[in-house]
This record gives sequence, C-alpha cells and structure tokens, in this order.
Amino acid sequence: MKIEKNTAVTLQFRVADSNGKLIEESDGPMVYLHGGYGNTLPKIEEALDGQIAGYAVTLQLKAEDAFGLRDEGLLRSLPKTQFPPGVKVGGQLEGHSEDGRMQVFHVMKIKGDTVLLDGNHPLAGKELRFILKVTDVRLASEEEISHQHVHGVHGHHH
Repeated sequence: MKIEKNTAVTLQFRVADSNGKLIEESDGPMVYLHGGYGNTLPKIEEALDGQIAGYAVTLQLKAEDAFGLRDEGLLRSLPKTQFPPGVKVGGQLEGHSEDGRMQVFHVMKIKGDTVLLDGNHPLAGKELRFILKVTDVRLASEEEISHQHVHGVHGHHH
C-alpha cells in the first residue's frame, strides 16, 4: 500500500545534527496519520508521499523546515517566587506566549532568585538530518481520521 492521505504510517527514525552526530533514535516504531494533520514535519510527509513499506530515506532539513528558527522573543526571565517549589533546570512548564497562545517553556537556568525560560523547541535553529525507514502502511480508521491522529499500538491512547 502506498502512503497517501489518511494512511497510518509506521516509521523507525534517527535524528542527527548536520554533522551526523546522533541526537535521537526511536526506541520503537513511531506511527503518524499522513495527510497534513500536523503529526510530523511537512517535509517528512512530502518525502514519504507515494512510498511503500521498506522505503528508506535520509533528509537534510534546514532549521526553518525542521523545528523552526530560534525566536529570541520566546526567552523569559521571571522571579523564582512565581514558580512552584522544586522548579529545576531541564523542567518544562506551560505558560502563555505574548499573543496569548499556550506555550511550553523549558527551564534553562536558575540564577539566584531568577528563572530563565526558553519557549523555543530544543532543536529550533538547527539544521537536522532525519534517517527514516517505513516499516508499515495501512488505511487509517474513520475514528483516527476524525480525531486526526493514529490510535492504538505506538499511536495515541485516549
């Protein structure tokens, strides 16, 4: 079966920096709903469209095609008193961006009574290499299509 809109695609993947240094590797299959639902990067969907199980590809993506360019406007410096006890470097907190959208912020540094946050994706601003192998392709269920994500094994669980 070919990868097309409303198919569930199972992948093994590795992500490396532009020099080939491994950043992340799947410890099991990743499954996403293909067809513009925002479940994977658009350039990955574009490269996999029309392919079949067994297809393997290496994609070199510029920062803007991967996790975006860094936005220095997403850096925050707030008093430690505004955080729950036990806030630690490496932690994640939800907050609001300047335009009111929910945003995940990463605790980058705690300096005295000040907490430094970064709302950028940790890989923003980096050119990345994606090494992908399609291991399965199947038709998505009506429920998966209506929910706009894959359910069940290695997909989303309600």
